[in-house]
Amino acid sequence: MTRIVVLDLHGQFTHLERRALRDMGVDTELIDADTPPAEVDADGVVLSGGPDIDDIGEAPAYLEADVPVLGICLGMQVIAHELGGTVGGGDYGGYADVDVEIVDDEDPLVGSLAPETRVWASHADEVKAVPEGFTRTATSDVCDVEAMADTDRDLYGVQWHPEVAHTAEGEEVFENFVAICESA
Repeated sequence: MTRIVVLDLHGQFTHLERRALRDMGVDTELIDADTPPAEVDADGVVLSGGPDIDDIGEAPAYLEADVPVLGICLGMQVIAHELGGTVGGGDYGGYADVDVEIVDDEDPLVGSLAPETRVWASHADEVKAVPEGFTRTATSDVCDVEAMADTDRDLYGVQWHPEVAHTAEGEEVFENFVAICESA
């Protein structure tokens, strides 16, 4: 059975991320952000959303753990920040419905989604420039980098929250991540 841990970066939807995976039959556990990767046996890691890029515990170490990583909202920003991308304040702030355009239909995480899909996202902070080795895989009128991927290292990020009911194809994002973890 596939095992994916959710690293708790103190987001309000973190338990929903774990539940979405558990409801798909994935062995999943919510773990504290201060848990070092050496103490975790998993096929993949979700870096949860959260409020503060300065309170991310051991999250950067998971980027070198040699398992697929999915960053959600703050989790994506952590990936970008730690690997040389740019993160800054968004122009639109809080949570809202956003129409996202998938710009890379070959991407294993979001490429199977409809060419335009409705998501629920916060844009208080966002990735302004992807790190070297990453491609932008989704965009919107609100945010240039709605999703990104480095498929060589199996590192993925979405600005939106696939775990909430307001996101149209959120379950498919998690299904795709599970498939990535199973094939890694």
